Amino acid sequence: MFPKWFNDWNNKNPTDIYGPAILVGTLGGALFVAAMVASYGQPFNDDFTQTGPRGTGMQIAALTVSTDPSIADYYTEEPYPRDEGEPLAGEVYENVQVLGGVTDGNFNRLMNAMTNWVSPDEGCLYCHVETADGDINYASDDNYTKVVSRRMIQMTQYINEEWSDHVNANAEVGVNCYTCHRGQAVPSDIWFRIDPVVRDMEGWGGVQNRATPLSQFTSLPSDALYQYLFQTEPINVHDLESRVGDRPSDEGVATWQDTERTYSLMNYFSNSLGVNCVFCHNSRAFYDPSQYTPQWSTASLGILMVQDLNIDYLDPLGPVYPPERLGPVYADAPKAACKTCHKGYNKPMQGLNVIADWPELASSEPPVYE
Repeated sequence: MFPKWFNDWNNKNPTDIYGPAILVGTLGGALFVAAMVASYGQPFNDDFTQTGPRGTGMQIAALTVSTDPSIADYYTEEPYPRDEGEPLAGEVYENVQVLGGVTDGNFNRLMNAMTNWVSPDEGCLYCHVETADGDINYASDDNYTKVVSRRMIQMTQYINEEWSDHVNANAEVGVNCYTCHRGQAVPSDIWFRIDPVVRDMEGWGGVQNRATPLSQFTSLPSDALYQYLFQTEPINVHDLESRVGDRPSDEGVATWQDTERTYSLMNYFSNSLGVNCVFCHNSRAFYDPSQYTPQWSTASLGILMVQDLNIDYLDPLGPVYPPERLGPVYADAPKAACKTCHKGYNKPMQGLNVIADWPELASSEPPVYE
């Protein structure tokens, strides 16, 4: 590697030149790598959202890894100013029970939007009746879909009025028909009661150990949505003490079965919003409410809202639906839960304001157009 004269000289005058050379080379290489990282950024660094105090591990991976594809198909249109003397929908059309105070132009604008949001392929005839001569009888309630749609309009107005603290927790975004339907006549991620799922067992064994959509394809209980989001059972886990005086048979005593059902619901939450546990909880203190994140309060309101909607709006529509639209086991009406709106994202439609152009759906009171 080196000339003979150098090796002869080095043998007669031994000096460690390799150690310093290696040290200088290592330091130089390290400085070069550091300069490259500082200049171009860390290519292996993940984006995180901090949900709690620093140093507690309360962070989740970036919430917007991908763009919700349904946003690209969202139809919206600004309200029309009211022309002088323009009549209201209730004065022009028959049997307008909910939107009668909306101006004629904006009523038709909203009907066009609802067609795009809910039944773009079926068109107006998804709700309205075609007559023998090929006209459309808009006043008829013979199609069950029109009766359901009317109730859904009322539900949408109710959500935006009474549950604003949930749907507008971070910013004014509201909900409209597209929030759930996304261009489909029947929204995705609705649910029905299906337990028991194991026919050969009674009691607790009959609601678990079979992968179903309601258990998120795990062996966890498949009745969590029914018990918690319809029956309004308390969401809790067993006592954390090793020895307690309460018996599992005592009323109001949480058992390990309740814990498994709670885990099933929490797993559903995570998949519905595309987040993990520390989005709402401190992973070092799951049971300390003082260390919950603000998102926990928003989620708690969401639970109450879904219970309200299932009980007062969705389940009572059971007698209106035809048999093919009812549940496969109990013939119950379709019900909603978190994923019906969120579709796997922390914010439905990633926080897009869907009520800005639709004051007709923001309140049950007739809007005032400028």
